[in-house]
Amino acid sequence: MAQLIGRSRRYNLKPGRGVRPFDALAESIAYQQLSGKAAATIWKRVRALFPGKYIDPELVVKTPDKKLRAAGLSRSKVAAIKDLAAKTIDGTVPSARVLAKMADEEIIERLIAVRGIGRWTVEMLLLFDLGRPDVWPVHDYGVQKGFAKAFGRRKLPKPKQLMKLGEKFRPHRSAAAWYFWRALDAPEKTNRFDE
Repeated sequence: MAQLIGRSRRYNLKPGRGVRPFDALAESIAYQQLSGKAAATIWKRVRALFPGKYIDPELVVKTPDKKLRAAGLSRSKVAAIKDLAAKTIDGTVPSARVLAKMADEEIIERLIAVRGIGRWTVEMLLLFDLGRPDVWPVHDYGVQKGFAKAFGRRKLPKPKQLMKLGEKFRPHRSAAAWYFWRALDAPEKTNRFDE
């Protein structure tokens, strides 16, 4: 692990300023299962429908599905974003101020009630947008693969195994996840049969 940390970009994630859960989660929904470039184009079109720095969930609920579909969102993503908007309005999705006072697992349980939002999506919000220090996304393929690479394992650890293995990194599992992702940035070592 020390070698991995020594050769990687430094972990320096901090809570984002002005993060609004609705906006961050709506963008995550738009990006699901798409290449970054395609998703960015679609998200830019969606953002253009709602002027201002933030998207108003009330306006999203009132926007005809046809208009959101024309921006490039699939039917299921339109339904998910509208559900997110409705659950933001009714308080199921808390404000950033309320989230700051909640425990990670409490946030996960609350947000996975939204259509199209799973545990992984909430973990990415916790890690990258809220800067939480002890997020351990055991279902993330990159974390699994980076762990296996860093420790010279042929097989990827299963989520249950990774959960147990991650205990040694507590309470800094966000940093550990970051470095396992960075392990995938490093070129593969040449083995003696490739020479």
